[in-house]
Amino acid sequence: MRIARAWSASKAPPSTAIKYESALRLHVAPVFGRRQLRTIKPSEIAAWVADLDARFGSSTARTAYLVLHGTLDLAVDDESIKKNPAKARVVKVPASRGGRVVAWADDVVLRIVDGHPPEYRPIASVGAACGLRQGELFGLAEKDVDFDEMVIHMRRQMKKLGREFVFALPKNDTERTVPMSDGTALILKEHIEAHEPRPYTLPWEKTDGEARTVNLLCRWTDDKHIRARTYDELVWKPALYHAGVINEPKTDRRGRRQYISSRENGMHALRHYASIALADRVTHQLS
Repeated sequence: MRIARAWSASKAPPSTAIKYESALRLHVAPVFGRRQLRTIKPSEIAAWVADLDARFGSSTARTAYLVLHGTLDLAVDDESIKKNPAKARVVKVPASRGGRVVAWADDVVLRIVDGHPPEYRPIASVGAACGLRQGELFGLAEKDVDFDEMVIHMRRQMKKLGREFVFALPKNDTERTVPMSDGTALILKEHIEAHEPRPYTLPWEKTDGEARTVNLLCRWTDDKHIRARTYDELVWKPALYHAGVINEPKTDRRGRRQYISSRENGMHALRHYASIALADRVTHQLS
């Protein structure tokens, strides 16, 4: 679908275009790619969306629908078809099903932090204390930590674009500054002394973007940046097991440990914990 690729490629930022291109390749083109646009019926689209929702979940179904919807809108503008069948009332787009986020108790969070190897412990500590996102924690650099003002300047995140990684602005393309407690400052000072941050370079915002170099606070064992999937499997989930949040892992035929977790136990739960802890502190100060 040449027109679909044109629509997908027009989306920005790059991560959005990549997501749409994947949905086009995996879900839209195999069903509608060889069809004449005027033959596509609303009932077919409705059945297709429902099938995607059942097989892959609401997020995948919504993304694929957006690609088809945008493609058909562009076809209407080009006068290839008179109206967009994806806009028919019979087509029901599944609502987002947000996972339930667990507000962990203090002792659980402390055990999760303790379950991290020392070189990665600041990731969980700062995440729980300051509410930073996973990509922001992976992209945190030495110069972002201001021990004089006792704040952390959030200037970038580690972002995956297809198979490549870039430095990019934090979510909503907005830098921000978050307060840092004495305990968090001590943890970061000790980490910097034990694991001296060294320069690391990645493109900015796009895979062919301007190269930017910062002294990352945490690096992976291969001396490169931390990748979310690797961290989740080899650090985060073992820490959850250490804390008693998830069950003991099973072992596959190759002897690899396989932890059974759920979305509610992802790193975003630390952000929820941080927001609750901050609200408690503010309430205490005002009472």
